[in-house]
Amino acid sequence: MKAAPFDYVRAQNLAHALDKLSESGGDAKLIAGGQSLVPMMAMRLARPALLIDINRLDELKDIEIQASCVKVGAGVRQRDLEFHPQLHSHLPLVGKGMQWVGHEQTRNRGSVGGSLVHADPSAELALAALVLEATFTLESQSDGQRHLKADEFFLGPMFTAVSDTEALTQIDWPVWQGSHLGTSFEETAIRKGDFAMASAACQIQTHEDGRVRRISFGLGGVDGTPLVFTELAKSLEGQVLTPESALHVAHEAAQSSQPGSDMHATAAYRKHLAQVLLSRALQSAYAEACANTQASNIT
Repeated sequence: MKAAPFDYVRAQNLAHALDKLSESGGDAKLIAGGQSLVPMMAMRLARPALLIDINRLDELKDIEIQASCVKVGAGVRQRDLEFHPQLHSHLPLVGKGMQWVGHEQTRNRGSVGGSLVHADPSAELALAALVLEATFTLESQSDGQRHLKADEFFLGPMFTAVSDTEALTQIDWPVWQGSHLGTSFEETAIRKGDFAMASAACQIQTHEDGRVRRISFGLGGVDGTPLVFTELAKSLEGQVLTPESALHVAHEAAQSSQPGSDMHATAAYRKHLAQVLLSRALQSAYAEACANTQASNIT
């Protein structure tokens, strides 16, 4: 199919883009990389009357590395984030998740903000944002800036808290302080680069003796939004993570999800897959954290 007719304007700066959004009456879309929006327009699942091109706005393409936070402009290319020299040291979970995002060709054009605003339940960046409790900065002409946590941002499949006159401008990713850190991102798809049938992400920090000091984990592709499990995570704090406890927690998490059935897999299979992936992610992240503890003791 072809996209429905639309008007097009290239934004001169962010203020210009926000002006056009305000004037559109809720019938405009911002476009940067277009890797999510253009296919939806081609299938007429999205029919904006106006496209506002923010592709060339350098003010949305900064990556600022701070000790406690990495500030990423919404217009940053996914590949630029993936290959940033300090990404894996500051945001190792995001670094691992980026390898599963689409294909190299789409990561060359796709923007970080575009993927998050698209809010696909199986999107890797959305899952990482929830696990790390990222903060989203939204801006509009009339109301200025507001800030939302990831669990306030994602409301449902392809549905976020961004209003028709707002733009996502920046994502703040918290950096966990201290050593003894381990991360893992697991995913299964029909083919690498396809939408995930299920995914799991985990970040763990341990004490010197291997007990869990801090942990956060979640599932993607098995509900209307990615899921995080705060209470289950708290139950592991202060404990030594064993294969049995990892499997138990993964089972509880998977059973609380509500996946759908389609031509690729039944809901029951997706729940089983989620359990397997999360158990694997928990054990892998924990093993990495413990290995980092041993390495620091040796040095």
